[in-house]
Amino acid sequence: MVGSSPLSPLSGEAMKLNGATIPDEIVRRVVERRGTEHCFAELDPARTALVVIDLQHAFMNEAVGHAVVPAARDIVPAVNRLAAAVRQKGGGVFWVQMTHDDNCLDDWSIAFEMSTPAMRQKRIAALSEGGLGHQLWPDLDVKPEDEIVKKYRYSGFLPGTSDLADRLRARGFDTVLITGTVTNVCCESSARDANMMNFRTMMVSDGNAALTQAEHDASLTAFYATFGDVMDTEMIIAALDRAAAAKAA
Repeated sequence: MVGSSPLSPLSGEAMKLNGATIPDEIVRRVVERRGTEHCFAELDPARTALVVIDLQHAFMNEAVGHAVVPAARDIVPAVNRLAAAVRQKGGGVFWVQMTHDDNCLDDWSIAFEMSTPAMRQKRIAALSEGGLGHQLWPDLDVKPEDEIVKKYRYSGFLPGTSDLADRLRARGFDTVLITGTVTNVCCESSARDANMMNFRTMMVSDGNAALTQAEHDASLTAFYATFGDVMDTEMIIAALDRAAAAKAA
């Protein structure tokens, strides 16, 4: 984990964020196209939602999980901090659960063809409603005003497989902060589709978790290069604070 100190694109150094590093050549390319390192650094709290992807026992508990990411347990404090900050400033928090039902076997059969029979059964058991694997991790600070959303594909924004986008729009949110696991699977899939569903989208560098640092950094770098912004928890909370102070002035 490194400190939060995004550098000038002229510095010849990488952008170092808490939890990730983005190569300098990517930063230079982004600045050339967008005119700034962080295109979504100015947040409107009332239009901002925290989206937490798949922080469930299925991905965090070795006893019942089918695809456990140990680092997912480590990001829980950052996710809870962001959730509290977003709520306090008037935004919304959405906890998204990867879910299996019988339709998945037909509608998404290719995903099951890519797994062994044993792994298919383990995945089905872990992600079916009613089981421990499907439940949110107990250390998450879920509040009554938060929304819990199911998704049936890697992406939470794929039309027809989740109502997340509809729920966000119904409450006036056009900016989403993506956190959760796995960075390079469900989180990146959700973030890319959020962009294409016309949401201002940011992935949180220390609020996502992958199996390896290399996969984590590669995913955030690919997303940052084309689809949206990447900032860390401290930077996002500072942006929310600036917006609240400006509104109060």
